[in-house]
Amino acid sequence: MRHIAIPLIFAVSLLFGCQQPAENKLDAIFPQGQKGPAEYFTGNAYNYGLVPMDSTYTTLVGNVYFEPGARSNWHTHPAGQILIITAGKGYHQIEGEPVEVLQKGDVIKCPPNKKHWHGASPDTGMQQMYIVPNTEKGVVNWMEPVSDEQYQNIN
Repeated sequence: MRHIAIPLIFAVSLLFGCQQPAENKLDAIFPQGQKGPAEYFTGNAYNYGLVPMDSTYTTLVGNVYFEPGARSNWHTHPAGQILIITAGKGYHQIEGEPVEVLQKGDVIKCPPNKKHWHGASPDTGMQQMYIVPNTEKGVVNWMEPVSDEQYQNIN
């Protein structure tokens, strides 16, 4: 398990800039952003930073576009995370609980230090806005990939 003080996907987006996708089949409200690293995502996920981490608001806000079939690794957030689904269809799972199906308009609260993952459905991409509060406690702890069996275990 690794603790990342500043999420790597933000660092990558700052270094390489952001690009709008040539073909984004979702009705997206934010640009696609920069591709997340393969060590933290299965498939293609793209981050677009909206509110950078600072000592005044101590909140990180951004958008992630997951292509169909893409998902994050298992991970935790020391102060939790809020997800707002803005387009598409996807999944979310807290360890030990059933997989939840996510659709545009859903709001998910990931409790502090609870191991979870999220990503798109196999045939439809998903865009989510994420809010990570109290960044002074840390941002994210990345863990192992979600297996195909775990991803396909939709009840």
